[in-house]
Amino acid sequence: MSTRIDSLSSPYDRQIAAWLIVCAATIFGMILLGGITRLTDSGLSMVDWKPIAGIIPPFTQADWQEMFLKYQQFPEYQKTNFDMTLEEFKPIFMYEYLHRMLGRFIGILFVIPFLFFFISKRIRPGLTPKLLLLLSLGASQGLLGWYMVQSGLVDNPHVSQYRLTAHLGLAVFIYGVIFWTVMDLVSLPKYRLPPLKNFSYAITAMIFLMILSGGLVAGTRAGIPYPTWPLMGDSFIPPGLYNLEPFWLSAFEDMLTIQFNHRIFAYIISISVVIFAFITLRAKLAPPFRIAIFSFLGILGLQVTLGISTLIFYIPIPVAAAHQVCAVALLSASLYVSHCFKNSI
Repeated sequence: MSTRIDSLSSPYDRQIAAWLIVCAATIFGMILLGGITRLTDSGLSMVDWKPIAGIIPPFTQADWQEMFLKYQQFPEYQKTNFDMTLEEFKPIFMYEYLHRMLGRFIGILFVIPFLFFFISKRIRPGLTPKLLLLLSLGASQGLLGWYMVQSGLVDNPHVSQYRLTAHLGLAVFIYGVIFWTVMDLVSLPKYRLPPLKNFSYAITAMIFLMILSGGLVAGTRAGIPYPTWPLMGDSFIPPGLYNLEPFWLSAFEDMLTIQFNHRIFAYIISISVVIFAFITLRAKLAPPFRIAIFSFLGILGLQVTLGISTLIFYIPIPVAAAHQVCAVALLSASLYVSHCFKNSI
């Protein structure tokens, strides 16, 4: 059973919601492009950060040669890509360039409409602080991205897994806050649901933590050892887990432990979502919400399939990139379900 209650307190809420939906969709695309940039090892191809001058890409052969010469001064070229040609350099440069340009575009996409809505007094009371928080988080994300790149412009030409995970986590967090804000603004149906709000919140939190775990997997290349499933080598619990000193450091720096933890997160979330769905579907639900629960299960199944495929097929770029954005889609589904439970009647 459901009822629709108009929650709009401002006649402009739908306009603001539409703007935020566009922002969220663009951030979703940014997360996909960021994953492709990482998977193609393109992130260290631009060795400086020029917020204004960096907008102009290389056009002439001389421009490209200048960029390539800059890249050659850093360890990734000297130690890893020493045989790379200019033509091979161009694609990885463009991935990173487009990633940075999309970041600038998102900033403009947020700031200009925000100023318009703020100056014209179209923002409902209480929403401005949240939008200002999103603005500050977005600015921090740009700085964090460059801070991450800097970690790879040293003797060891690999970005810090800590900074990579923070960069991914902040992007997903910003996306999630916008997604939740949109649901607060629009008039969604209110359903009569069983008392599982805290369970839905816990699942959402676990999915976010699993995304952070995926950042550690990506940052340490922990998906490369043990490309097997369901076992890791010859056992479900492989020998050598948590071998570093202190032991907890293994969860962040040991490839074996990081991959194992990511698998365990997936198992716990899968079991939790299935139990949650089973309990919820036993209640008398409105058809739209029943569809939402089945969609949640479907996205979970797709994400598990993509994760296993990424592992056993040795990290094919299209599959691995799809795995990353499917995690965000899974989080979106969980946020929607949680929001419905929050406002249930």
